[in-house]
Amino acid sequence: MSKKVRVRFAPSPTGPLHIGGVRTALFNYLFAKKHQGTFILRVEDTDQNRYVANAEQYIVDALNWSHIPYDEGPGKDGGYGPYRQSQRKHLYAQYADQLIATGRAYYAFDTAEELDYHRTNHKEKGKTFIYNWHNRLKLKNSLTLSKEEVAQKINAGEKYVIRFKTPTDEILQLKDMVRGEMKIDTNVLDDKILFKSDGMPTYHLANIVDDHLMEITHVIRGEEWLPSMALHVLLYRAFEWDTPEFAHLPLILKPTGKGKLSKRDGDKLGFPVFPLEYTSESTGEVSKGYREDGYFPEAFVNMLAFLGWNPGTEQELFTLEELISAFELEKVGKSGSKFDADKTKWFQHQYLIRKSNEELAELFVPLLKKQLKAAPEASFDMEYIVNVISLIKERATFVEEFWDLSDYFFISPSSYDPKAVKKNWKEDTPKIMEELSSILRGTDDFSSENIEQVIKSWINTSEIGFGQVMQPLRLSLVGALKGPHLPQIVSMIGKGETLKRIDTALENIG
Repeated sequence: MSKKVRVRFAPSPTGPLHIGGVRTALFNYLFAKKHQGTFILRVEDTDQNRYVANAEQYIVDALNWSHIPYDEGPGKDGGYGPYRQSQRKHLYAQYADQLIATGRAYYAFDTAEELDYHRTNHKEKGKTFIYNWHNRLKLKNSLTLSKEEVAQKINAGEKYVIRFKTPTDEILQLKDMVRGEMKIDTNVLDDKILFKSDGMPTYHLANIVDDHLMEITHVIRGEEWLPSMALHVLLYRAFEWDTPEFAHLPLILKPTGKGKLSKRDGDKLGFPVFPLEYTSESTGEVSKGYREDGYFPEAFVNMLAFLGWNPGTEQELFTLEELISAFELEKVGKSGSKFDADKTKWFQHQYLIRKSNEELAELFVPLLKKQLKAAPEASFDMEYIVNVISLIKERATFVEEFWDLSDYFFISPSSYDPKAVKKNWKEDTPKIMEELSSILRGTDDFSSENIEQVIKSWINTSEIGFGQVMQPLRLSLVGALKGPHLPQIVSMIGKGETLKRIDTALENIG
């Protein structure tokens, strides 16, 4: 690429950032880094009616947590700021005036009531009212009024808008990096409003001007903006500016595949649709977040990358560096991608079991202190915790699950699973457990390997069923029929604790 790649993520701070927005940011980030380019955050906050005060910080926090921080943006000036659209309002009027001067746009003075009349009139005739070449010479605008009349209306403070004068009788050739070649008949386009008399631009004008001034080379955005592409290309042409390349990403669909994924789907089916937990300032409602639900950012990002993109290989687990290396917009699909909550958990599990036991132990310690009601400054035998993690992590998806999977390594069972007791604690079980306790009391080597050999030899010699011993023993030590290989549990908790727990079980069960 001849130009230095510059891409932007331009969300509106109207609430929490949907994972579809994070996916758009991710694809922009990957494309920029793949081509040694710049990833820019531009906050499109001109809609003050929908503006939410804490939403901008939420966007920044979400990008940082996802390990896709922006290179330029609020607080990171790269010479193209300001990066909040509300701070750029003074820029747009001159560009609207430029289009008026070159005949590419015009003033329109039609009132809301007049436009409603035309819409209703058309509807009654089975038609749809579109403000464009069809009727613009019959309406109240600077194409039908004299210069003097236009000046008089503006000076009198009459409300107006500036509309783009869409060219007629042209087949517009468009190219999208995801969707390929497209053709649009300009006669079907309406004359979009670009500027209002209150001094505020519409999205279309502000977006084009900002992208031009920030030297954006590639516009990578959601599919919902595809209908605007023709207008934006025409605007670039009207200004005689270089047009960036466009790529429109497919929708993230509901798990059923029907319709766009929404917060309601997450609430109904029990999964987050936002990267971080969010509390609404107006209602106090709390929305779930992937971070607070225990997901690792690497797993979250890996999952997002596969919503619409496919590397063309069997590989599914990618580090961020691998994603950057493999990413190509041409490998993004055209059709929507179904969200799969189970697949998301699969990614999380894969990342969890690949983390070192030491790292997981560090993450587990705060939870352990909470469960054991230990003081914040309390210290633990980290080697012991690391060994516990090594035995249980294959069964876990989240660190939060470690306690339920390993509580018996840290505390004696206070109760016993009644169903397991009924099935496995028989009339002769106390006698068998007493004999086993005696065998273990006489054993000095409590390594897992030796314990397994001692118990097996005794079972074979005594001609007792394997289940008659091992299930009651597991109940005694764990309180339920769960956990890793039993000799490993015996070895980990040690001789004294093992014998104590067997004695307690004999006193309390039955």
